[in-house]
Amino acid sequence: MDKAFIKGLRLLETLALSDGPRGITELANELKFTKSNVHRLLMTLQSQGYVRQNPPHSTYELTTKIWALGSHVIHRMDLIKIARPMMAKLMQVTGETIHLSILEDTDVVYVDKIESEHHIRAHTSVGMRAPAFTMATGKAMLAQLPDNYLERFKPHFKRYTASTRMTIEELREDIEVARSQGYSYVLHGEWREGIAACACAIIGRSGELVGAIGMSGPDTRVKRKQIKEYSVHVMEAARAIGAALGNSR
Repeated sequence: MDKAFIKGLRLLETLALSDGPRGITELANELKFTKSNVHRLLMTLQSQGYVRQNPPHSTYELTTKIWALGSHVIHRMDLIKIARPMMAKLMQVTGETIHLSILEDTDVVYVDKIESEHHIRAHTSVGMRAPAFTMATGKAMLAQLPDNYLERFKPHFKRYTASTRMTIEELREDIEVARSQGYSYVLHGEWREGIAACACAIIGRSGELVGAIGMSGPDTRVKRKQIKEYSVHVMEAARAIGAALGNSR
């Protein structure tokens, strides 16, 4: 057990439950830590953006970073609960596997899925990560972000299949298509061979990117024609989820 880590968590909890900024001596007395220990922990937390100092009295308080992280977790839980009925409806309409994904830096993370009833289908698992630049859900979310966000993919381009995009320029072309038509698609797997997919971003109450919903299946069954047909339903599902989250646009 990492004692320093435990002490840091106890300090965070104490600051979170405090009515106002706290001084080092006061915190040391309450936690029964040495003042030097409290000071060192505060400096570490401050360097990571969790704590700020109030100079006039040399007191410390939490920033909103903890709140932001907690809100993200709650938001994700709400997203899954709200999206489930729309995902089930979309699976019935398309007959293909439906995914709910979020964006974490350069990866998409599958937070929920409903399997196709077909014997041959796209195989994924909840919690799995995949490079965002290779996925329909990833491209749908990237289309909602500023162009300079794509710069972070430069060190990560790697050929997974013959269809994988290998440059920012190629990726940017896909993003522009997604922006113009309202959904993204992959005709032949860019991360795994033989997968076709389309996806649409989910936008929350304040216009923020929340995640993406997408359908995928084998490219032997899901052709360009099917992608075009299914995309209408995918976009409808994304709008319905966004509306349920409070987006009135």
